[in-house]
Amino acid sequence: MSSWYASIPSPGPEWQQIPIDIFGLHWRIQTYAIMILIGIVIAAMWTSRRLTKRGAEPGVVLDILIPVVVLGIIGARLYHVFTHPADYFYPGADPWKVFAIWEGGNAIFGSLIGGAVGAWIGCRWTGIRFWTFADALAPALLFAQAVGRLGNWFNQELFGLPTDLPWGLQIDSSNKAIPVGLPDGTLFQPLFLYEIIWNLIGVALLVFLGRKFTLQWGRLFALYLVWYGVGRSYLESIRIDPSEFSFLGIPSNVWAAFVAIVLGLIIFSVQTSRHPGLEPSPYRPGREWVGPDAEVDSDDTDLEDEDTADADGVPAGSASAKATSPTNG
Repeated sequence: MSSWYASIPSPGPEWQQIPIDIFGLHWRIQTYAIMILIGIVIAAMWTSRRLTKRGAEPGVVLDILIPVVVLGIIGARLYHVFTHPADYFYPGADPWKVFAIWEGGNAIFGSLIGGAVGAWIGCRWTGIRFWTFADALAPALLFAQAVGRLGNWFNQELFGLPTDLPWGLQIDSSNKAIPVGLPDGTLFQPLFLYEIIWNLIGVALLVFLGRKFTLQWGRLFALYLVWYGVGRSYLESIRIDPSEFSFLGIPSNVWAAFVAIVLGLIIFSVQTSRHPGLEPSPYRPGREWVGPDAEVDSDDTDLEDEDTADADGVPAGSASAKATSPTNG
C-alpha cells in the first residue's frame, strides 16, 4: 500500500463536532450537519433565483422547501435504518438510536423520496408547477449534494475498497466499517471525493443543457436522475460498507441507482411526448402570481377616473359616487 504521506488524510474525531457558546450555553454541532445546512442554503438561494427568472414570486421557494427539508430528513433516516437493520435492531439495542440522526446514517435515496413528496405538497400550497420547481432545483440540488459529501469526509465514512493509488484515503483503524484483517495503514478509495467531482461536472452539464435546449416540464430534472443514478451505481458497487440487503448479489443502493436512471429516462420520454412546447407559466392555471410590474400605472388610473367622472365631477368608481348612487338607496 502507498505510504500515508502520499495519500488524503482524514480529519480527526475532534473535527466531527464544533463547539459553540451562546449566552453561556455550550453546544456541540456536528460538522456533517453544518455541511448539509450550507448545501441547503445554497440550493435555496439558487433555486429561488431560477424560479424568479421564470416569473415566480420572489421567496416562494421558502414555502416549498420547508416540507422538502423536513420530509427529506425523515426519508433519509428511514431509508438508512431499513437498509441497515442490524445496526439498530439487536438484543440489548437502544431503540432511541433509530432517531439519533446526529450520529450519522442518512441515505440520499431516502432523502430524494421524502423530498419529492415534500416538493409536491409545497407546490400544491403555492400553486407552482411541480415540474417547474423540479427543473429549477436540479442543478442546485446536485451542487448541494456535493457540499454535503464533505460531511462524509469529516465523519470518515463513504469510502471504498482498499487501494494503492496516491490519492487513497486515510481512515482510522478503529473505524467499524473497516473489514477485519486489513493491515494498519491501509488506504481506501475516497468515494466522497469521487462523488463531489461527479456532481460538480453534472452541475455544469445540467446548466449548459438547460440553457441550450430550454429543457422544461421536468426534463432537466430527469437528466439529473440519470446523471446521479449512473454515478451512484458505480460508487455503491465499490463501497466497503454497502447496504445489508441485496438482490441477485447486487446491493439495494445499487438497485436504487438503477431505478433513478430508469425513472429519469421515463420522465424525459413521457414529458417530451406530452409537452413539446414551452411552459406557459411557472404557476398552475388559476394560481398565477401578478408581480408589481403588471400593476396599472397611477397616471393611467387618474386619466380613467377623469373620463368616468359624473356630472358633479366625482369619479364614478370612487366611494363618494357609490354613496350618492340611486342604487344605494
